[in-house]
Amino acid sequence: MSLEVKVRGLMIDPVSQMPIIILKNNDGDQVLPIWVGIFEANAIAMELEKIVSPRPMTHDLLKNVIEELSGGVEKVVITDLRDNTFYALIHVRGLDGSKAIDARPSDAIALALRAGVPIHIEDRVMVQSTATGEDSAAEEAERLRRWLEKIDPEELGHYEM
Repeated sequence: MSLEVKVRGLMIDPVSQMPIIILKNNDGDQVLPIWVGIFEANAIAMELEKIVSPRPMTHDLLKNVIEELSGGVEKVVITDLRDNTFYALIHVRGLDGSKAIDARPSDAIALALRAGVPIHIEDRVMVQSTATGEDSAAEEAERLRRWLEKIDPEELGHYEM
């Protein structure tokens, strides 16, 4: 099973100074922070803010190519969490049926926003991401998750999709 989520914010981690995408389910009771690179965060922020580049960005190009080949993006799914790295699949419909294509979550999310398709997280990934132990990165993620669950949504920006 998977859980549909929305991009609820994009912020900078105060400790690492890296961008974080904040994903929340519709009820707002489950939060998944995903650390991403600066360029990927910029691509997502541009789409969230509806800023149009004078020339197609990579994610715009990918969407355009898929559509020109008579296909369409159906959804993206964050499928796995291994060694503190998230994995995703982009589900694309083409002339010969549907295919699931491996992608970084940041790229998958940027494409999903442009294509206006759902973003899902596998249930087990949500469970894995909340598990803590001696791993300091997992502990930091859990600390951030607890903080995000208590934060006023206005502090995250107006990114509800």
